[in-house]
Amino acid sequence: MDANAVLYKALPHFFMELMKKYLRLNVEGIENIPKGSSLITPNHSGFAGLDAMLLSYLIHEHTNRAAWVMTHHFWFLAKATSIPANKLGFIEATKKNAIEYLNKNQIVVLFPEGEYGNFKPSSKAYRLQEFKRGFIRLAIETQTPIVPTIVIGAEETHINLSQLKFTKYLRGLLLPLPLNVLPLPAKWKIRFLEPINLPYKAKAAEDRELVYEIADDIRGKMQAAINEEIQKRDSIFI
Repeated sequence: MDANAVLYKALPHFFMELMKKYLRLNVEGIENIPKGSSLITPNHSGFAGLDAMLLSYLIHEHTNRAAWVMTHHFWFLAKATSIPANKLGFIEATKKNAIEYLNKNQIVVLFPEGEYGNFKPSSKAYRLQEFKRGFIRLAIETQTPIVPTIVIGAEETHINLSQLKFTKYLRGLLLPLPLNVLPLPAKWKIRFLEPINLPYKAKAAEDRELVYEIADDIRGKMQAAINEEIQKRDSIFI
């Protein structure tokens, strides 16, 4: 067993299993996660972080390996939030942390949309927001395969009315305006797409145009997969 995976014994196993049943979770393509290091890049939605928790739990459940979720630094400003975050396998979203874990052949989960995807209003459900490009540079510099991943159902589990953008005292801070805190019983599907190996040397990470092109291409593939799954599903809650 991966030594780091031991931390998952501290996870609220009962809660995660309950949520899997409550959301009637369907998982597809998890065998696409490589045995060595990998960068899992899902869409982000639902504002509550349930997608991050379920992803890390499922990856450990199916691979017996820890999945380290890159998380906003606000989680680590106080012990009250940093301690449970660490137990959940969350790490602060810094380039240094990502490189350290990837170089140790770990699985890292990184949401390319960031909070702009997670906190987008439900009126924009399943429309991918602009990707940050850091994950492409990480993949190139560490020679790590990218596993694009899509989450269907989180948009309807937690409804977000709008985004609150602070421009003065808390400049740059983005927060959701949720309709519900308790999760609605939308059916979930998590689909891991085929891994993408970028055939470039580390220096290519400095090529801004190349990095933008790759990020947009991956975003396009994920959006196409999301559209496909939305068209296939019969209903949201039944």
